[in-house]
Amino acid sequence: MAEQLRSANLADDFTAMKADVNVFGEGLVSLGTIRPEAAVRLASLLTVGLLVEQLDEWSREDGIDPNEAPWRTGIPHTRP
Repeated sequence: MAEQLRSANLADDFTAMKADVNVFGEGLVSLGTIRPEAAVRLASLLTVGLLVEQLDEWSREDGIDPNEAPWRTGIPHTRP
């Protein structure tokens, strides 16, 4: 997650971030105290990520390679 925050220019907003693992071996991330603006930006990035994931799934259902989908290439797709 730290690398993704750096690539989004948000690393400075999450200096108190700590990673840990629970008893089931699942990864946990504590963000610590953050500015409201950073929380809004992080929420927006997560929303866009989930949207792209859903669009990829719909593309596969329609027989379109997600890597060639319009939201990835910028090229409009025409149905066969």
